[in-house]
Formats: sequence, C-alpha cells, structure tokens
Amino acid sequence: MPAPQPPAPRDPGPEILPYGLVVGQEAAKRALELQYVEPAIRGVLLSGQRGTAKSTVVRAFGLMTEGLLPVTLPINATDDRVLGGWELDALLRSRASKQPGLLAEAGERGLLYIDEVNLLDDHIVNLILDAAATGVLSVQREGRNDVSAVSFALCGTMNPEEGGLRPQLLDRFGLLVPVAELDAAERQAMVRTVLRFDTERAVERAGGTSPWLAEARAADAERRAALGRARAALPHIDVPEELLSLCAQAASRLEVYGHRGDLTAIRAARALAALEGAITTSPAHLRAVLPMAFRHRRPDTTQEGGHRWTPAEEAVLDELLGTTGA
Repeated sequence: MPAPQPPAPRDPGPEILPYGLVVGQEAAKRALELQYVEPAIRGVLLSGQRGTAKSTVVRAFGLMTEGLLPVTLPINATDDRVLGGWELDALLRSRASKQPGLLAEAGERGLLYIDEVNLLDDHIVNLILDAAATGVLSVQREGRNDVSAVSFALCGTMNPEEGGLRPQLLDRFGLLVPVAELDAAERQAMVRTVLRFDTERAVERAGGTSPWLAEARAADAERRAALGRARAALPHIDVPEELLSLCAQAASRLEVYGHRGDLTAIRAARALAALEGAITTSPAHLRAVLPMAFRHRRPDTTQEGGHRWTPAEEAVLDELLGTTGA
C-alpha cells in the first residue's frame, strides 16, 4: 500500500491577523467602526509613530467588514492612477479603452487606505477627499468627460515625525486618532499573538485546520453583523436638542473652527449610540467621541498632526458632559 500523501498546500488568504486578535489600539478600532456605521463621518486619520500597527488595524478591519484587503494608495500615485485614465497597451494598438482609477476600485471594495497621507501631494489628497465627501467621481481630462457616483470609507495614516498635513486637509478628515505605543502587558500579548498566528497559519498553508483561527474568524463575523445592525438602526436613533446645545457649547469653549467638527461629533455620537443598542444619543456618547472630532480643528492645530489635547480640554468636556465615557 502506498504511503498516504500529505494534504496539498492551499492559499488560506492574506497574512493578516483577524480583526479581533489585533492587540490594543481600541480608539483606532472605535473610529473605524463609527465610520462604518455612519459613512457621513467621511474619513478617519490615524496618527502615530512607525511600527504602531496602524496599517495592521486598517487591513484587518477591511478584511473583517468587506472580505477583501482595502484598496491602498501608493505614495507616488498620479492623477491617472487615482482618477482613471486610458489603458496604455490599448492605445499602442490604436484602441481607446478606459482604465479605472483607484477611487473607482475603492468604490467596489468599500475602503480606501492611504498610508503616509502626509507625504502625498496636496493636490492628490484634495482629489481623494473631494470624492469621498461628495460621492461623485469626476474625470474630465485627456478626452474623458465622465461623472459617476462613488462611495467608499476612507482611512489615512501618518507618522507626524515625517511631516504633517495642512490644517485645511486635516479638517477634511472626520475623526483623528493618535495611535499610541502599547504598554508592557500589551506588547507581551501582541508578540504572543503574532507567534501563535504564524504557527496556525503554517498549519493552514499545509492543508490543515486551525480551531484558534476559526474561532477568531467567527468572532469577526459576529462583529461584522453587529456593525451591520448598528448601521441599519442609525436613522432611528434620536438626537435630543439638548445634545446639539452641549456640542455647540463645547465647540465654542474649545475654540473649534468651522462647523464640520460639530457635525462629525454628532454623527459619531449617534453611531456610537447605535453600536451600543441605545435609542437616544446621550451626553456620554458625545463625550466619548468629541476628542476625536475636535482635536484637529482648533486654532493651535499644528502641521505635525494636531495632537495637542491636554487635561485643560478634558476638564472642559468633564464640566459640560460629565466624566463618564460611553
């Protein structure tokens, strides 16, 4: 009798941790989830030093919610690559064939990820933010005159040590989250998790099964379902007039410029209420999201990422909204 053959190796998908296994970075996860529930938040910016798992969180979130890795904008992206152009090979054969851009691809996959957004040309960033905000992709160049609807969630990451974004561009991101280093216990847990992930993935690549990864993927599926339920419930979540007044007072006391921050804060607070199964948005929900919505929209916002948020700002929010987060 011939010796049994080992199972054929298989491709078990991208080498990305399941979302639920990513250690720490709870604020970043919260911001991404709020944007998923309320797309009108229109952009999440994660700011932190290199190696703080910003990209891992975004890619794991994209896999969890869309089943695909997000469309990633390369740092040297051109207008053609972003908006779309013509297929060069077809042109060389005297044929005209349209080449979809990354924004159109993001509309199909659901999430556009811009790594190191602070190193992109401002012109490119403006094109992307305009499409994300208006839901309209307009390509009017080189003989093309196309206008189409496009819808995608947007997440940018940046390392403030490598330069910043102009305040005008920072303001276009709905929420900004500083991504901090993990503490000692989290670092230990992160290393242990990654080592276990490497081992379990090797088993899958060899054709075996991993109950550990299966359990993690099942938990991700449950989270995706919860996010879907929250998105469906969002239009039915009440926003009391009192909450609008508290938000306006907070914006005034903290000298938040413009009105985009107020709108984003209320939208994020309502999304958080939907995620928690509430029927009314509360001051606690607003309190939990205001730092993410306001920190990059203040007069002393710097091009280094607008991270300044001190105990003085927290004291203002505590006075208006209480000290207990949602």
